[in-house]
Amino acid sequence: MELTAIFFSLAVLILVGVYLYAPFMERRARRVTEEEHEFSALMAERDRVVNSLQELDFDFKLGKVPEEDYPAQRASLLQKGADILRKIDSFAPSPYGSDGQDTEARLEKAIAARRADAAEAQPEVSDDDLEALISSRRKVRTNKSAGFCPRCGKPVMVTDRFCPSCGKSLT
Repeated sequence: MELTAIFFSLAVLILVGVYLYAPFMERRARRVTEEEHEFSALMAERDRVVNSLQELDFDFKLGKVPEEDYPAQRASLLQKGADILRKIDSFAPSPYGSDGQDTEARLEKAIAARRADAAEAQPEVSDDDLEALISSRRKVRTNKSAGFCPRCGKPVMVTDRFCPSCGKSLT
């Protein structure tokens, strides 16, 4: 009996070891193309320019940047950002062309599909049923609420003896 227990534990130990070592044996290094690398660098540069613009505006509001230097520095950063955005746009041209008609048509189609999905998802409820639901909900809410605390103004329940926020006695 001891020998089978030892072999069984050894087998379990080997299986656990193989399971834990399996990720190290797989080499799934995805090769990044030059195009992807350049696009990633452009996106990082865009983020740096946006952060620099935010810091410049913040420093100007604090009075750290002189008023005569601020417009030139801001214009320079805006120009740099616009150049980067042009490079990003030229990198991944829109498959729908430069005119917005295809984009607008796709957008309208997506909106219509959403409206159709929303109409299908909601069951038909008559106005009378809706009014009954609203009145029952109001009745339940008014039974639970006792108003507001006279000291702090926070809402209190009927079952509260003391305000849960400030501790004032409500009796």
